[in-house]
Amino acid sequence: MRLCLFNIFVFLSSSVLAESVTIDNVRVWAAPDSTRVVFDVSGPVEHNLSMLTAPYRTVIDLKQTSMSKKPAQPGNEDKYLQAIRSGARNDNDLRIVLDLKKFVKHKSFQLKPNSQYGHRLVIDLIGTEGDEIKTTEIKEELTAANRLRDVIIAIDAGHGGEDPGARGPSGVYEKNVVLEISKQLVDVINKERGMRAVMIRKGDYYMPLRKRIDTAREYKADLFMSVHADAFRDSRVHGSSVYVLSKRGASSEAAKWLAESENASDLIGGVSLDNKDDVLASVLLDLSQTASLEASIDIADRVLKGLKSIGKVHKHSVQSAGFAVLKSPDIPSILIETAFISNPQEERKLTSKKHRTDMANAIVVGLRGYFRDFAPEGTLLASRKHIIERGETLSTIAQHYRVSADTLRRYNDIKGDLVRVGQTINIPGSSSGT
Repeated sequence: MRLCLFNIFVFLSSSVLAESVTIDNVRVWAAPDSTRVVFDVSGPVEHNLSMLTAPYRTVIDLKQTSMSKKPAQPGNEDKYLQAIRSGARNDNDLRIVLDLKKFVKHKSFQLKPNSQYGHRLVIDLIGTEGDEIKTTEIKEELTAANRLRDVIIAIDAGHGGEDPGARGPSGVYEKNVVLEISKQLVDVINKERGMRAVMIRKGDYYMPLRKRIDTAREYKADLFMSVHADAFRDSRVHGSSVYVLSKRGASSEAAKWLAESENASDLIGGVSLDNKDDVLASVLLDLSQTASLEASIDIADRVLKGLKSIGKVHKHSVQSAGFAVLKSPDIPSILIETAFISNPQEERKLTSKKHRTDMANAIVVGLRGYFRDFAPEGTLLASRKHIIERGETLSTIAQHYRVSADTLRRYNDIKGDLVRVGQTINIPGSSSGT
């Protein structure tokens, strides 16, 4: 009888030990409207979330869990998370407390191992302040319906946070180099008359693919550009590429392989692409025939020509693939693979500020050419020039071009009605080619 009880005790003890979980690492990613806390765990973990007030805290109780080292702490820039504390509870359990700076919504989910990480428990702290990207810039655009605006270009630095993207031979992560390229691209674009660039991902944090598109739409973008650094199994492969969306299949096997790896970003970050596009899918059935895709192809072709001026390209024509991040039905969208980070020489180029600036300038050459010919209606770039002749007045010029005299005054900073012969004024219109 004693032997039987001993065997049962050993069996139960072994079962408990087999089910115990260890937290090996904690990573914190602060975004403008949320904070993600990722726990690297040795296996699936039973846990419970609760909220405490005065002060605000998110409490995570984990069954049969221990922590191997002190958790990482949030940075000062984190809007929501103040500190992370932990302590043993009921001998075998663990309590983790997330000290908050303000009230947040929270949710949790677990991720299975993939090529980059093992088991993970993810806690998302979501701000409740409202839409974070309704910035002063956007409000300024909405205040004057008749005011001519800049062409808005949304720059999306691929990957970020929990999703590092590809990794170069020396350990350089794609998410970091494309963020730097994007920043320099924004600087170059903002020096162009009539163009304004906005950043989709502004720091090292995870952002779902669908939210990137929605953010561009909130900015009322005229163009969406997703910036990446390519990778392939063969480290000798090199060159830049430009992609547009295809619903009829990738233009090459490499494009198919690349699209699958890029679309996996949402899976790595913990947001499944399944059932996200049910409504949008019906719109995309005829996307290849829409003006958005036609514009995307034209822009992509011009950008590719610009990139050819500074180095070799991987493919000499615009490629197509089923990138989820390009699935905006109303915004022309392109994806730029700036270089192969898997190639040692190109990895070094990507870390060079001079090369990144040269690349940004080359891309803007393509943008400048496209918007010179097809500027959106109501933008500064859609204007024409008129040289005033004898007998013309501001009113007659306004009547001729079917705009108001007040619009001409605002657009040209003219006080009153006086104009002089030989004076050049800008006329707003639907495109600079009309």
